[in-house]
Amino acid sequence: MDHPPGEGTSFLTKLGLGALTCNSFLAAYRSRGDPASLAFVLVAYAVLLLLLHSLRRFERAPPADRGRIKAAVWVLSTLLTVMFASRVAPLMPPPVGVVVWAMAATTAGGGFWAFFVAH
Repeated sequence: MDHPPGEGTSFLTKLGLGALTCNSFLAAYRSRGDPASLAFVLVAYAVLLLLLHSLRRFERAPPADRGRIKAAVWVLSTLLTVMFASRVAPLMPPPVGVVVWAMAATTAGGGFWAFFVAH
């Protein structure tokens, strides 16, 4: 059953975190023998957990305390975007790699604008 806001964690949240953890474990297992891939999986998993934790803190924080948490959410989401673009872009033909990086920059810039400028 889902809990009212602020009281525990919902079943769907636990299920999603379980699936993320299982998927990350399998990716780490498949990357054995490749330290760079293993490091990527572990760092991406840690950053995603920090992002989810920060989003939960943001939702529960009083409006006066949300500025620093909002900045952390933007930094963590931008970090994930850059991490994944850095893995995908080299696999693409150069023009498509440029598009991947342009999309990453647009996403980061759009997030910054939405979080800090549009208000």
